[in-house]
Amino acid sequence: DGRSKNVRRIGTRIGGRIFLIMEDLELLDDRFVHYRFQVDKGQTVIRIDKFLVDRLSDISRNRIQEAANSGFVLVNGVAVKSNYRVKPNDDIAIILDHPKTDFEVVPRDIPLDVVYEDDDILLINKQPNLVVHPGIGNRDNTLLHALAWHWKDEDDLDVNCTKMGLVHRIDKDTSGLLIIAKNSDAKSKLGMQFFNKTTERTYNALVWGVLKNDEGTITGAIARDQRDRMSFAIYDEDENPNAKHAVTHYKVLERFAYATLVQCKLETGRTHQIRVHMKHIGHTLFNDERYGGNEILKGVRTSKYKQFVQNCFEVCPRQALHARTLGFEHPTTGEWMQFNSDLPADMQALIEKWRRYSPKE
Repeated sequence: DGRSKNVRRIGTRIGGRIFLIMEDLELLDDRFVHYRFQVDKGQTVIRIDKFLVDRLSDISRNRIQEAANSGFVLVNGVAVKSNYRVKPNDDIAIILDHPKTDFEVVPRDIPLDVVYEDDDILLINKQPNLVVHPGIGNRDNTLLHALAWHWKDEDDLDVNCTKMGLVHRIDKDTSGLLIIAKNSDAKSKLGMQFFNKTTERTYNALVWGVLKNDEGTITGAIARDQRDRMSFAIYDEDENPNAKHAVTHYKVLERFAYATLVQCKLETGRTHQIRVHMKHIGHTLFNDERYGGNEILKGVRTSKYKQFVQNCFEVCPRQALHARTLGFEHPTTGEWMQFNSDLPADMQALIEKWRRYSPKE
C-alpha cells in the first residue's frame, strides 16, 4: 500500500502540533486524521493552502504550507504539495502525530530543573530517563506531566493546549537544555528559528575510541534504518528519498585511553543525529545501547579492563550525551539569549573514572 510512504517527515508543525514519524502502515488510519474536508461539487479550482487557511482560522498559511510540503496533507489518500489545486469532490485530510483518542495530560509531581522562565518561555535542564512527550510505553510520567504540575496554579497555562508547549525535543536518555513556549506567538517564532537553523546548540558526548583530529565536520543524510525501524542510519540522498541532509561539527575536548570527550555543534537537527554521525565515523557514543555502545568497542580484553568498563556503565547507565548549550533569539524582545548547563552527575563521574584509568594498571 503506497499510502505508508506519504507520512514520513520529522519536525513539521501545524497549529502548534509537532508531526512525528508515522511510517508504519497500521498508524496511517483515521485515528490520526485530525482535520478532514470533503470539497463541494461546486468548488472552484484553488490552491490547497488557500483552501485550508480559509477553514482553519487558528493555523497560519505558512504552517499549512510546511505541513503540505512535508507530506502531511493528503488528498484522496495521496500526499500533495502546497501548490496542489483543490478540485470538486476531493477528500482532504491533515494528519497529526497522535491519535484523537489521546487522553488529557494531568499534573504529576516530577522535579524540574528550571534554568530560566518569563512570560513567554521556560528553559529547563532535563534530567536523563525522562521522556519528553507521552507515547507508547510511557503515558503518565513525561516532561509534559511535569510541566502540568509546574503550572498547576496558572489558569492561563495548559499543556493540553496546542498553542503552547515543546519547540524541540531531546531523547529520553539525553540530558540537558530544552526550551518550552508558553504561548502561541512564542511557539511560532521559536519554531521558525529551529526550522531555519538560526539557533545554536552544542552537546557534550563521551565516545568510544581516541579521535585523531582535534576537530572536524560530519556530513551524512539520515533516515530510519531499513533493517531496524527503531534506529537511524546514513544513506545516500539520491538512493533513499527519505534521507535528510545532516551536518555535525565536532571538537575534541579531552582524550582518554580508549575514549574521547567531544563537543558536537548541530548545524541541522535530525533525530539521533549525533548518535548516528559519531557511529558513522567509528566513534559510537559510550553506553549507547541502541547503536552498540554498550559493548566494549575499544581497548584491551583483560578481565580487569572489562570490570572497569562495566563499572563505567553502572555509573552512567545511558548514552553519554548532554545538551550543554542553547542559544536563540527571544521571541518577544528579540534579544539573543545564550544558556549553558553543567554536565550531570552521572557523566561527571564517568569522565572522572576515565581520567583516573591507566592501561598499565
